Amino acid sequence: SLGAAYAQLGEPRRAIQCLEQQLVTTREIGNRPDEGTVMGSLGLAYYRLGETSRAIEMYEQQLVIVREIGNRQDEGNAMNNLGLAYADLGEPHRAIEYHEQALVIAREIDDQEGESDALGNLGLTYAELNKPRRAIEMYEQQLVIVREISDQEGESDALFNMSDELYKLGQQDEAIAMMEAALAVYEQIESPDAAAARQQLTAWRNPASA
Repeated sequence: SLGAAYAQLGEPRRAIQCLEQQLVTTREIGNRPDEGTVMGSLGLAYYRLGETSRAIEMYEQQLVIVREIGNRQDEGNAMNNLGLAYADLGEPHRAIEYHEQALVIAREIDDQEGESDALGNLGLTYAELNKPRRAIEMYEQQLVIVREISDQEGESDALFNMSDELYKLGQQDEAIAMMEAALAVYEQIESPDAAAARQQLTAWRNPASA
């Protein structure tokens, strides 16, 4: 709990100190489920520190444990996190492999949140590879899910990301309409991301002044 609190406060190094102490205890008593959880939390803490290779080590250890105990949801989460880490290392094709595996698991166990995460991550990776049409396919599928589960933050993010790809394809009017929709949701949930949406809309509406 201390580790989680420090992580939430933006103090990943202090979080790691607490989590490493917890890891010793969980291993001493043979608590494999908690050990898997700690490894995942350590991975996230290292990722936030920018120590991506170390984060991958943690996620891989988590993956071994959750597979051993049959925790499919955490297996999917670990896959998604590994995908994000490899994308951060500049290995988008490897990232896609992990996100696709996460997507399969999420659909098998009917984990809509995990499915949404995997689709969104795939969209971002295809966008990074300059494949806007493929990215849009992912975001469209994500949008259906986040609306089903009333995830407004996920909805606004999917709309924002999709509008970027539409603009790349020269579909400016559609991109602007979608960014306006994203902004409406951001404002509704009082998200700080509303500022980025407003800025993008201003640039698109007044390209000469951008």
